[in-house]
Amino acid sequence: MKRNRGPSSQMEKLLAVLAEAPTQWFYGYPLMKATGLQSGTLYPLLVRMEGQGLVASEWREPEQAGRPPRHAYRLTAGGIALARSLGERDAGVDGVLST
Repeated sequence: MKRNRGPSSQMEKLLAVLAEAPTQWFYGYPLMKATGLQSGTLYPLLVRMEGQGLVASEWREPEQAGRPPRHAYRLTAGGIALARSLGERDAGVDGVLST
């Protein structure tokens, strides 16, 4: 039997950052800085999210000669929908708590 759990707090943090510019490609290091997640948390999370269809990745050629190619990540349509639903959920909770 498969459990249906919601996203972890780390995933919610990453979704929120990626949702700020959903069609933009991001590299891992700026995502680490924006989310505060360490590489040992961020990269496995990105791999899981890609497996779930929430994130797309592609290899990008380096902008400077002599540098290796890097993975870039962005939200898929499913990832954008999840990020929006989480944002709406949080906005609803904030609205309830502030009254």
